Amino acid sequence: MTIGATQLASATAAAAAAATAAGTAASAAAGAATTAQAVRSAATATGLNHDQIRQVLPHRWPMLLLDRVSRVEPGVKGTATKNVAGTELWFQGHFPTAAVLPGIVIIEALAQLAGVVFALAGASEISYLAGVRSMRFRRPVVPGDQLTLSAERTGGGAGFAEYRVSARVDGQVAAEGNLTIADPAGQRSVRKV
Repeated sequence: MTIGATQLASATAAAAAAATAAGTAASAAAGAATTAQAVRSAATATGLNHDQIRQVLPHRWPMLLLDRVSRVEPGVKGTATKNVAGTELWFQGHFPTAAVLPGIVIIEALAQLAGVVFALAGASEISYLAGVRSMRFRRPVVPGDQLTLSAERTGGGAGFAEYRVSARVDGQVAAEGNLTIADPAGQRSVRKV
């Protein structure tokens, strides 16, 4: 069986297109890895915007609660903001006549900040909230407030870290306590304080 010049050219072009597509996919994957690494490197100096937070945490809407990480020292501490909008889904039922941000949402935002600090120190992308201790709520958080969040590592070991956390509104403490974040890999070497 003989292959005509047109068929040969067509097969060659198809093979070249497939190779280009495979190269583009590999290049895109390498680019995403490089971008994530750049985010991890730049975090200490500049903080993270919303898109960069999405490269560090696996959370997505409606559970990605951090709007900006203004400062982070990987493995040590960080500060972030969460803008509280009246359109957030929890305000439909908490409470319909007097909206108050649920305390568990504040804890989740604080855990996400601790997760960023932990992940940038070498923990897995997905870390779990493993403990909440001595959490106190000092004032209600309502639509229009801006939460200033802070997390500072106080201890930990292989695969977990403990953080002292606080959420403030206009300088007043809204919530504070201690969180434990666990790396599901467990044995991963995470930079210590």
